[in-house]
Amino acid sequence: MTSHQQHNPDVLSCLAALSSDEVFTPPKLANELLDLLPAKLWSDKNARFLDPMCKSGVFLREIAKRLLKGLEKDFPDLQERINHIFTKQLFGIAITELTALLSRRSVYCSKTANGKYSICNKFQESQGNIFFSPIKHTWKNGVCRHCGAREEQYKRAEGSEAYAYNFIHSHEHKGLSNMKFDVIIGNPPYQLSDEGHGKSAMPIYDKFVLQAKALSPRYLLMIIPSRWFAGGKGLAEFRQEMLNDRRIKKLVDFWDARDCFPNVDIPGGVCYFLWDREHLGGCEVTCRHKGKTTTSVRQLNEFETFVRFDSAARIIKEIQKVGEPAMSAQVSSRKPFGLGTNQRPTGRGTLMLLSAEGQGKIEQSSITAGEKYIDQWKVITSKTSYDHAGQPDAEGKRRVLSKLKILPPSFVCTETYIVVGSFPDEKQAENLIGYMKTKFVRFLISQRSFSQDITKDRFAFVPQQDYTQKWTDEKLYKKYKLSDEEIEFIENMIRPME
Repeated sequence: MTSHQQHNPDVLSCLAALSSDEVFTPPKLANELLDLLPAKLWSDKNARFLDPMCKSGVFLREIAKRLLKGLEKDFPDLQERINHIFTKQLFGIAITELTALLSRRSVYCSKTANGKYSICNKFQESQGNIFFSPIKHTWKNGVCRHCGAREEQYKRAEGSEAYAYNFIHSHEHKGLSNMKFDVIIGNPPYQLSDEGHGKSAMPIYDKFVLQAKALSPRYLLMIIPSRWFAGGKGLAEFRQEMLNDRRIKKLVDFWDARDCFPNVDIPGGVCYFLWDREHLGGCEVTCRHKGKTTTSVRQLNEFETFVRFDSAARIIKEIQKVGEPAMSAQVSSRKPFGLGTNQRPTGRGTLMLLSAEGQGKIEQSSITAGEKYIDQWKVITSKTSYDHAGQPDAEGKRRVLSKLKILPPSFVCTETYIVVGSFPDEKQAENLIGYMKTKFVRFLISQRSFSQDITKDRFAFVPQQDYTQKWTDEKLYKKYKLSDEEIEFIENMIRPME
């Protein structure tokens, strides 16, 4: 037998490696989620499973494999066992017509459930228990009231894909409307483009999670981006709901999404979680980073945002014991002087404007905010981080900050930058620059940074200092009494910044 003949790849593994347009779940990852469920489910002939966001059908297929083995005693006849599992226990809602066909093909071995080659011979209709029906958005003031899609972008011609996902628009599918599920599981679509500034997109996975919770299954498992931990457009309420939900029993987090989906770039990493309706305790948090796995039992709401590493949480608590105000109180909001990124020098006026394309004169009348900074020595940083979309480098380290610069009195800047501090003398500004370059500061900023944006809230864990003196990592480690292990953790997470 040749090596070519021996190689028999799983088609769903191949699909999972194709592109980032639709993030397909590899079978290996699907089984990691299923391993979190109680083993007794696989021998329960009455247990019902729903994947309400079917793409390839991988979850239903892998569940079927486990049930086929677990129900041998209840149904010794293989065909009878197959018919029972596929008609009574497994259900799916596809996200598009194409993924419905793909899911049926991988689950029933036929794109039509009642087809000649379907392994289940009890279905009367072509959809079987994997449903899809084209539906429309419900527009209100130009926005879909279910998913937030913009009418100008997603009001499509008849027959075109409108991305009105069935589960979050209407889950009243034939055979499902009054059904209770023991397990809801899946990997939802992550975002919808909203045609905002700079190809922005709004998250949509949160709506799938909330809809699934509303159905009150016994267990809920989903793979979603980790950006909800501390960032993400429109995710503030979802974050608070998740952090305060004590039914989240297990959370597995991949700091680098490529450790989970090798060919997909997902800013901030990805995670999957087990929600257990009967659980009311701490959450078992597992972090996977640079080939290492750490696990601890924690309360998800110990901070206003979720700190993914237990070691980082301990360091932050040690720092907060000192009781110093956070740097976020001194950092400006976006547009520190009220000037947008497209603002350019006019060549007139008494102030100097720093923009992305250089500097030049501008009138003071153009300044609509931040007048208190004008006569000060200002430390500014680029509002875009150094890291690509918040991703670590090949060594698993981050630099975090990009440009750091001092602006003298009478200088202002566009919203390309934010002001992180201002002083009456240059020396204090220089000392703040030194402080910002420490791994200590950039490590603390990174704990709230899940995208390229550097905003004032990213500095909420960073303590203010006395800027009449210089600060180094060694001096800061000693001040906050960090252990050798904690120091090593910081050093291994952050790159040097010259």
